[in-house]
Amino acid sequence: MCSLPAAGQAACTARIVTDVKGHPLTTTAPPATALTPAQLQSAYKLTGASSGGRTVAIVDAYGYPNLANDLANYRKQFGLPSCTVSTGCLRILNESGGTTPPAFNLGWAQEQALDVDAVSAACPDCKIVVVQASSTSFTDLGTAEQTAAKQPGVVAISNSYGGSDAADATYGKYYNFPGIAVTASAGDNGYQGAAYPATSSYVTAVGGTSLVKSSTARGWSESVWSGTGSGCSSYNTALAAAATVGTGCAKRAMNDVAAVADPNNGGLAVLYPTSSTASSWGQFGGTSEASPIIASVYALSGNTGSKTSGTYANSIPYAHTASLFDVTSGSNGTCTTTQWCTARAGWDGPTGLGSPNGTGAF
Repeated sequence: MCSLPAAGQAACTARIVTDVKGHPLTTTAPPATALTPAQLQSAYKLTGASSGGRTVAIVDAYGYPNLANDLANYRKQFGLPSCTVSTGCLRILNESGGTTPPAFNLGWAQEQALDVDAVSAACPDCKIVVVQASSTSFTDLGTAEQTAAKQPGVVAISNSYGGSDAADATYGKYYNFPGIAVTASAGDNGYQGAAYPATSSYVTAVGGTSLVKSSTARGWSESVWSGTGSGCSSYNTALAAAATVGTGCAKRAMNDVAAVADPNNGGLAVLYPTSSTASSWGQFGGTSEASPIIASVYALSGNTGSKTSGTYANSIPYAHTASLFDVTSGSNGTCTTTQWCTARAGWDGPTGLGSPNGTGAF
């Protein structure tokens, strides 16, 4: 949905299912093939879970005039609790914390639609703060990140965007928030090596899976989505929590965990803008779907690290692998070290330690 990033900038990682002619789906009702909130909760054993009203923040770029209205209609469609600006459940801010929106950008507005719908689907009682950066530069997105972290009640921040691998020495100040679960998408171009901010030592890097109904006891089958990113950072320190899982990376390994991202097999039903004034239903995926899902699971768990002890949320899943669905099949490309691009038992690059089996790993 977004153009490729230039140096020092990021691109969103949302993808939309198209018709046979390559046109994005535009339907008057949720596509029958798209994942519903009830199905998402079933797949990850989240049905009935409650956050107690914790807040998930979403950082994206540019404005989205119809965000509040589209979100209201999405939630009404699926019988989810209302979440509006007037009740304080939904807040929409610019990168400085004000309410004057930045310029509209269609691709990034569509990204925001996916993000708020994904949080709503995974955590219906979560409050939502959307912070809109003025541009796609890491400086503006980082400023928005800092604003998000300051908002009352925020326990998790989702970042569905990425650019080239970069150093925490340069940009880490924007993502360094012990006590808040900061999640970041791995990217959507298969095995291409590392991407930032997913390679930051301060964030939970989120890979992508394909999710289909099955006759298993779980009721769902999950494998690597071939589009998910994975790789090793050239700059950032390896997680101490990952020391025993055999990443094969000398430095920070991407990813830590995963969630559904395949637009065609697990793509979420989304009410999204087709212009600044009109909207339609479609089916969205990409690791942009996975990042807000994982941020929501952190919010449901209430376990997001500790500011006082400097504990980061990305270390938590490594101590609770039994509460994850280990994804053991599929690949996202060709690599020199097998686990960087091919699923296996335990940790692998495309899916990390696995996907949520309830909230116990978060």
